[in-house]
Amino acid sequence: MEKVLFVQGLKHNLMSVSQLCDNGMRVIFEATKCTVENTTNRKMVFQGNREGNVYVVHLEDLKGTNICLAANISEDPELWHRRLGHASYGILAKLIKNNLVDGLPELEFSQRPFCDACAKGKQTKASFKSKTVVSTSNSLELLHMDLFGPMRTASYGGKYYCYVIVDDHTRFTWVFFLVHKSEAIEVFSTFSKQIEKLTDRGIISIRSDHGKEFQNQEFTNLCNERGYTHNFSAPRTPQQNGVVERKNRVLEEMARTMLVENQLPKYFWAEAVATACYIINRAMIRPILNKTPYELLRGRKPRVSHLRAFGSKCFILNNGKDNLGKFDAKSTEGIFIGYSLNSKAYRVFNKHTLVIEESVHVVFDETNPLARNKIATHEQEDEDDSFRLNKEVEARIDEEEQSEAQSVPNDENQESEHEDQLVPQPANTVADPSSSVVPRQFKYRKSHPLDNVIGNVTEGIRTRSKTPRNLFMACAAFVSHVEPKHVTDAVNDEPWYLAMQEELHGFERNNVWTLVPRPKSQSMIGTKWVFKNKMNEEGEVVRNKARLVAKGYSQEEG
Repeated sequence: MEKVLFVQGLKHNLMSVSQLCDNGMRVIFEATKCTVENTTNRKMVFQGNREGNVYVVHLEDLKGTNICLAANISEDPELWHRRLGHASYGILAKLIKNNLVDGLPELEFSQRPFCDACAKGKQTKASFKSKTVVSTSNSLELLHMDLFGPMRTASYGGKYYCYVIVDDHTRFTWVFFLVHKSEAIEVFSTFSKQIEKLTDRGIISIRSDHGKEFQNQEFTNLCNERGYTHNFSAPRTPQQNGVVERKNRVLEEMARTMLVENQLPKYFWAEAVATACYIINRAMIRPILNKTPYELLRGRKPRVSHLRAFGSKCFILNNGKDNLGKFDAKSTEGIFIGYSLNSKAYRVFNKHTLVIEESVHVVFDETNPLARNKIATHEQEDEDDSFRLNKEVEARIDEEEQSEAQSVPNDENQESEHEDQLVPQPANTVADPSSSVVPRQFKYRKSHPLDNVIGNVTEGIRTRSKTPRNLFMACAAFVSHVEPKHVTDAVNDEPWYLAMQEELHGFERNNVWTLVPRPKSQSMIGTKWVFKNKMNEEGEVVRNKARLVAKGYSQEEG
């Protein structure tokens, strides 16, 4: 035998340090011992003692170690995958490894379950290579901007376009929702003043495509007045504005995934995009700099312990909004749809009032939507019946008001990131859970169609099967035949309550009023609710109309 070394007395197997390192381990040698750690979660795998000039690992001492490691698994990584807007497991591992956020627990990634929502919402073609250097040295040196839309479905607030601005250095992202493309210049003018004061830096240059919302004389004058350099990408070359184009895809994919997972109506797209923007600013990692956009812009690590899974079932505490009885339910069921940017609160869609509320008194059920659907006792596959019951709840907006709100061409369509709730206080009863169905779309009609009335209004109809009692009662409750004398009576009567909501939503959409400081030493003109039933030719009530009017008779000349 040649080129063979014989070591007399060597009875043990040798362990390769290089193989351990290649498999994601870190080996630490000390004077008396050596330690092998997992680089992903920084946990010790095993330890050996020095005997002479070699380090020996006694495998018989490791029998109970695996049990201890299994008992230390902290939380479900799949839940945090959903809480962070279906961020990849690689992003989660980097956030934990580099300690980039506070409030994110230690997670085990030994098994990464396949996510159907991610496959439906994120599957793409192969991407181009990214940059290897940072082209700017400070925030606001270069802003990338783009506008995508119009959407086929108007948002809850009636918007159709999304205006996206991305800072080149930090990759911090801002989104704004518009009715018309022409609103972009006004939004950018306000945004630029606010962000320059916040960061104590000035915007140097901006980059956009040749869209007419950016390439116009008014936008050029604004840039010249404030000293901004406006660069354009080459025509039909979106790669030259790739930073914001790629950010658009991330926002759309994350929003689409969250909507698909929870089977939410498409008019929540703006709320989903706003939530996606909120998440990526705090959870995504800026390439090369290896920090979150929030930390790069604000100078401190973001906290993510308050994040909740978008679309989760939740309950909003009444908190004095209703005059509850002793044994009435204290909370109302809703859907979690985002975070407030102006206060420390959650944004929740109230299933009973069909409005968006902001509250801190919210309890969440973050059970996986698929699991919730399996547990549900009532069938939800046949949606036609439930939609028929909700069509008139959806018809909350007057036809005249709708014609004003949608007096824009097809290519100039509408959504709002934040929707304040200018609505009367809810009634002191909570809707039956079986009727808390989120409408798939809002349809605007002036009156209730005859198609929704069970039976002919002029003559009776024979039928072999009786109409279910619940369905008959639901349709009969569309209108009220009694005109209330006081506001308290109207609030406690659901048809009149919805009519009041319809009136106030019209005020909000059409910007009827402007809030100003109250002048001193001057009396104010009060308001009054007027309730009237609208009759048809046969004297039957077809609609409840509520109008909020000013007490003009209280004015004094001079």
